[in-house]
Amino acid sequence: MTELKPHEIEKLVHSAIAARDQAYAPHSHFYVGAAMLMEDGETICGCNVENASYSMCLCAERVAASTAVASGYRKWRAIAIASVGGVTPCGACRQFLSEFCTDTLVVMVDVIDGSRRTRQLSQLLPDAFDASSLPSHH
Repeated sequence: MTELKPHEIEKLVHSAIAARDQAYAPHSHFYVGAAMLMEDGETICGCNVENASYSMCLCAERVAASTAVASGYRKWRAIAIASVGGVTPCGACRQFLSEFCTDTLVVMVDVIDGSRRTRQLSQLLPDAFDASSLPSHH
C-alpha cells in the first residue's frame, strides 16, 4: 500500500465533508459523509441514509463502498469519514469494508473543529471475519 500524499488526503477530506451535506438523517440528525479514494485516483462518495425503521438505515461508508463496487471497483486506498465528533466506522461498516481491503487507510474527521485521526482498517478490526473463516475454506 502506497502512502497517501497530503493533497490526496485533503481532497478526500473535503469530498467527505461535501458528501455529508447530502445525508438524509431526519430521525437522528447525525449527518455523515464518506469519500473513498480508488487505486486509479477516482473518488467515490456516500452519505448516510436513514429510515424510520432504524435497522434499515445505511451508513455513509457502506453507501460509498457499495457505489464503488457497483462502479466496478473491488479495492480502494483510503476512506475519509466526516461527522460531528469524527467518529470511527461502526462495527458493521468495519466488517463490510474489510471484505475488500483490510489495509485501507481510514481518516476520521470532526466537522466542528477539523481534527483528524487516522488508522488502518486492520487496526480498527484486527481479527476480521473473512473467507478463511468459512467452513469451506478449512
